[in-house]
Amino acid sequence: MDYAKNILETIGNTPLVKINKLTQDLPCMVLAKYETFNPGNSVKDRMALKMIEDAEADGRLKPGGTIIEGTSGNTGMGLALAAIVKGYKCIFVISDKQSKEKMDILRAVGAEVIVCPTDVEPDDPRSYYSVSKRLGEETPNSWYVNQYDNPSNAKAHYESTGPEIWKQTDGKVTHFVVGVGTGGTISGVGKYLREQNPNVKVWGVDTYGSVFKKYHETGIFDENEIYPYVTEGIGEDILPENVDFSIIDGFTKVTDKDAAVYTQLLAKEEGMFLGNSAGAAIKGVLQLKEHFGKDDVVVVLFHDHGSRYVGKMFNNDWMKKMGYIE
Repeated sequence: MDYAKNILETIGNTPLVKINKLTQDLPCMVLAKYETFNPGNSVKDRMALKMIEDAEADGRLKPGGTIIEGTSGNTGMGLALAAIVKGYKCIFVISDKQSKEKMDILRAVGAEVIVCPTDVEPDDPRSYYSVSKRLGEETPNSWYVNQYDNPSNAKAHYESTGPEIWKQTDGKVTHFVVGVGTGGTISGVGKYLREQNPNVKVWGVDTYGSVFKKYHETGIFDENEIYPYVTEGIGEDILPENVDFSIIDGFTKVTDKDAAVYTQLLAKEEGMFLGNSAGAAIKGVLQLKEHFGKDDVVVVLFHDHGSRYVGKMFNNDWMKKMGYIE
């Protein structure tokens, strides 16, 4: 009989799917690494499990413990699934810009959810970074995950996502494009692909209001670049240790409006019901058009599922209110 012993054994080995209509003006083939096939419907299942397993192995996470993390939703979902199977409690700290669906989903899988304001400095005691860190210090028998600086995050993608992409493209991948938040995906996958073929180009998709693009190009952390933005799951107002800038060839920035509009277009043109960062990612690929040739194989990674965004990017009243559609 062919079955998984528990839900965690279904993480990984997600399909590569060709994009057809939205990329028809590009000279190259574009393939989507379709991470919503993971059981928690996002790429974050991979690193959530890896971070937990590594913390168990070195004693940071003890039996019956409480897992504490600041999350935009998807990492929390992956951690919660692993916690259910392994017998841990979860407390997740989330910022108020995240969709209601994400908060409801985390509560649905048994997590306690604390909501913090988005529009405060990272070191403000009310920020979701500060609150999650404080809870980690105050809660008995707890482990503060810290996905931003936790090396197991990038390691998960070096060990699973990267090798899958290399194998699925038969080593023909020439470019890897992905939205950057914690930096684990781009750094882990990029490192693996570069080790197989040093000529593979690695591009990050950033958002306006985030520091990555300017920092990569100038080495300057410019606080004037930081302002609130709508796009979820990518961009940062900090420099996570998981972002290995030496592996990244460059960044392209996508507007909130384009990310939202292209999230809808992926559903309507390709039948791909995906999250907000997928809209940003495919628009990023289109913006990088001049970097691709006719023999190139571009892999773009799609992080999460459209069900997290039905009240936002898939709601035309919301889209009109934001000025994204007429």
